[in-house]
Amino acid sequence: MRPLDIATVRAALAGSEISPVGEAPEGGPAAAAVAAILREGDTGAEVLFIRRAQREGDPWSGQMAFPGGRHSPDDASLLATAVREVQEEIGLDLATRAELVGQLEDVEVMPRGERARGWVRPFVFELRELGELRLDPREVDEVVWAPLVDLHSGARATTTLWRGNGMELAFPAWDVQGRIVWGLTYKMLQSLFGRFDAGSPR
Repeated sequence: MRPLDIATVRAALAGSEISPVGEAPEGGPAAAAVAAILREGDTGAEVLFIRRAQREGDPWSGQMAFPGGRHSPDDASLLATAVREVQEEIGLDLATRAELVGQLEDVEVMPRGERARGWVRPFVFELRELGELRLDPREVDEVVWAPLVDLHSGARATTTLWRGNGMELAFPAWDVQGRIVWGLTYKMLQSLFGRFDAGSPR
């Protein structure tokens, strides 16, 4: 298996075509942005996950995710949204302590049994300087780093059950130190791995 370091991630993202859903029209689906933040670890690139705080009424309460959130009219761009949200949620200034590597395909947010409520644009960053993180307890319970190679290889593969609307469905997931990563975040990373695999020698 090829090493999955940050240089390899950069090569996988370089020159790739992005097919965005497009800027959200006024009155249309809400737009959001998240940051997949990478650092070089002992076994290659590691990615940062947050565990969202438990909040009543939040459909993603307590779930593992990338830091980020909804676009504000005051944000100059969706990239600015990602930078602002990361600063607010975990106290990390991406503008000064990280470098933008690229972006992945937009992901639609489609709750089961409902019309699409919006979409999310994932940006990939390389962390240059970690420093001290300051988690907003209203938003984030903890931060966890995971080696990309463990996720890509299937070493952390598992499934998780979703129950709702009288149904029970199993979804692919990863077990990261006992925390389950699935759904939108899983889909975003699989998009990255798809580009990596496309460049692998046959």
